[in-house]
Amino acid sequence: MSEIIEVSFIEKYQLMITFYPGPSKVYPQVAKYMQNAFEEGILSINHRSAECMEITKSAIQLLHEKLNIPKDYSIYFVSSATEAWEIIAQSLTSQKTTHFYNGAFGEKWADYSSKIVKQTDRIPFSLTENPSVNLALNAEVEVLCLTQNETSNGTQIKDFSPFRKTFSESIIAIDVTSSLGGIELDWENGDVWFASVQKCLGLPAGMGIMICSPKALAKAEQINDRKYYNSLLFMQENFAKFQTHYTPNVLSIYLLQKVLSDISNISVISEKIKRQAKDWYDFFNSSDKFGLNCLVQNIEIQSDTVIAVQGSELQVKAIKERTKIAGITLGNGYGTWKNTTFRIANFPAIEPFEISKLKEILQS
Repeated sequence: MSEIIEVSFIEKYQLMITFYPGPSKVYPQVAKYMQNAFEEGILSINHRSAECMEITKSAIQLLHEKLNIPKDYSIYFVSSATEAWEIIAQSLTSQKTTHFYNGAFGEKWADYSSKIVKQTDRIPFSLTENPSVNLALNAEVEVLCLTQNETSNGTQIKDFSPFRKTFSESIIAIDVTSSLGGIELDWENGDVWFASVQKCLGLPAGMGIMICSPKALAKAEQINDRKYYNSLLFMQENFAKFQTHYTPNVLSIYLLQKVLSDISNISVISEKIKRQAKDWYDFFNSSDKFGLNCLVQNIEIQSDTVIAVQGSELQVKAIKERTKIAGITLGNGYGTWKNTTFRIANFPAIEPFEISKLKEILQS
């Protein structure tokens, strides 16, 4: 019976081709692992049990190993990347946060911080500007908040070393929601990194990952916030025992552990993703006959994992209708570019034949 369910589920899943930038395509083996989780009783285990603690421990160790996360950086499982915004504001900020952004998600983070933190400084920059060159910031920054990959418009900060050099005393918090698991990150140049699992990690939505440096934990000790269930110090006390501070999404932790066991080291994945991104940008740069172009023209800030494509409103609508008929889902435009752009996820779980099929439709 289980074999029939598994095959049926996989066959149905393979009919879906999605380039939506989150939630996005899951790795195909997730179907098998979900069935295994049900059969092995994983869905019903006590989250304080030795079995669950072992799954959590294994997932954390594999994150260190496969993503090259330094051994002295602590890893936590939270509900979402959005919850990480709250934890940073509560547990790592005493006076103010400084938000440096050029898109909707960076701005939303600033909006959220302003509800909790006494002072929220905002420094927006444009789609044509390389933020690592124009650091229009006061060096007296307590917590610097950066969106590494702005999903709404397909931009990316590729070098954090200028920020680390300029703000060596500050806590640097970095949203890597659309890049964690897809490209290699320079961990030493940030103190808090966070993401959700439904993008480059190729898993269903429902869990976030937060990664903190020793410097971040020292800052949390200094502030000594213990008022909330998700105060960072309370989280640390639990994760030191490979337990969570709340009843967790055990299935997501289990699936994360299983998928991490399958995939290559991030250095290999990153090389593949960057190569595919270059192919996408070359494709649109040489496609004058399509009437399409890349929303982001500055190659220094073009995202490797989310490709934003611009056209007329009529053309974008027609392309989305045509791809839908072919069984392909594109990402909608976002915010200012809602009707004149579409977005293409360039995530590890997406197969080469799916990319080829989408390119054929666009060329047609």
